[in-house]
Amino acid sequence: MIVCRFTRDLRLEDHAALATAADRGPVLPALVVDGELNASLRRSPRRAAFFAGAVRALDEALRERGSRLVVRRGEAPEALVRLARESGASGIVWSARYDGAGARADLSLRASLEEAGVHAQCVHDAPAIGPEEIARSPDGGYRAFQPYFERWRSLPIASYDRPILLHFAQPESESEALPAAREFGATSAAEDAAPAHALERLQAFLDGAARGYAADRYLPAVDGTSRLCAHLSFGTLALRTAVRATQRCLENPFLLNEERRSLRLFLRSLALRDFFLQLAWFHPETDDAALQVRMREFAFARQHPHLDAWREGRTGYPLVDAGIRQLRKTGWMHPHVRSVAASFLCFDLGVDWRVGRETWDRFEVEDDAAIASGNWQWIAGIGADLVQYPRIYNPRRQQLRFDPLGEYVRRWIPELAHAPLHGARERVPMLPLYDAASYPSPVVDHAREARAFLERYRSYAAPRRGGAQGSPATGG
Repeated sequence: MIVCRFTRDLRLEDHAALATAADRGPVLPALVVDGELNASLRRSPRRAAFFAGAVRALDEALRERGSRLVVRRGEAPEALVRLARESGASGIVWSARYDGAGARADLSLRASLEEAGVHAQCVHDAPAIGPEEIARSPDGGYRAFQPYFERWRSLPIASYDRPILLHFAQPESESEALPAAREFGATSAAEDAAPAHALERLQAFLDGAARGYAADRYLPAVDGTSRLCAHLSFGTLALRTAVRATQRCLENPFLLNEERRSLRLFLRSLALRDFFLQLAWFHPETDDAALQVRMREFAFARQHPHLDAWREGRTGYPLVDAGIRQLRKTGWMHPHVRSVAASFLCFDLGVDWRVGRETWDRFEVEDDAAIASGNWQWIAGIGADLVQYPRIYNPRRQQLRFDPLGEYVRRWIPELAHAPLHGARERVPMLPLYDAASYPSPVVDHAREARAFLERYRSYAAPRRGGAQGSPATGG
């Protein structure tokens, strides 16, 4: 008997760790709610609701196969050693984590299990292609996305769907109660967290909105993105499954050129998740340190007089505020608006990217520290986006370009719900002035703050790169 420890891989389909365990004998499915998971779920009630719903769906799927999920609470090494001894299991298999803290926890767990005489195996499940499969050398991955993507898309995507070979044990070990949403401060479990919902959403997206992804992915008022991040984060959908499904769509000879381009761009966005995972795998220090060593001493602030205004969505810049309010209300923010809101924090306010990551972590449903750090460092100009100067988004221009009628802004900012835009693009920048009594004026002057930041950035970076070339830009 082999224990398969479920973590953030809450499904039975296309599951690398489960397939690995099944190759060695009957599988005892287990879940350990340890201190780290408990803390993460308590930080975000919506995350806790999604997790509880996903675990419930996993247990139901196991019961349909004559088994059930064995739940334990406590630190993973002690809980799993005890479970192995109680059940007579000869080994434990689980899915790897990619953030620095998670990777260290995996190493500690492996050492504890092996010391207790229990075979331990940690396998890659979250990425479509594991870091070592694509690495340029045994001890180093890619630091730039484009060459990584060229290599990534040339490799085959494995499948771990082996229903005939799966043999689940009928657990005799006692189990604690399934994790409930209320245990972590949420009101009830999410009803849309099951793998079946993830597959339905993926297929609906590929049949519909994905065909216009190239044009619509930047438009926050349009439902033009997959919104699969929570499912990918908790593993109710395998990234491999999403990649293979997208590749199958691209095989359709009757696709229009724009549809084919859109699907390729969506595939590229899936590859970016793998890219950030391999960055964290080979550079675990990037949990809290910049990937670019030369930028590790650059002084971002931890505080700002208007930091709370940014956190609450009251900066006076409607696109930024709408995104923040959408996140606080739903646990999700449109991807492009995320970039604009993150840029505002790092460059207009000059606040440390880690403050932003920690703030959003309290509201997001998704729970993937490696990808969060990779995205934040990319925006802050200290990570894998190796441009000479950071890209600073102008929030007014972004609104003019991607929400010209103010549909998204008015949806999330009640104070501006009846702003008389009349469809005129030139009126959009005046939104903050429409109802000054209830909606604030801009807390900072974007142009001035962007220029000041870039000057400070250039002064810091030039001696470290041997003399700066070119001119910084504050467009966008």
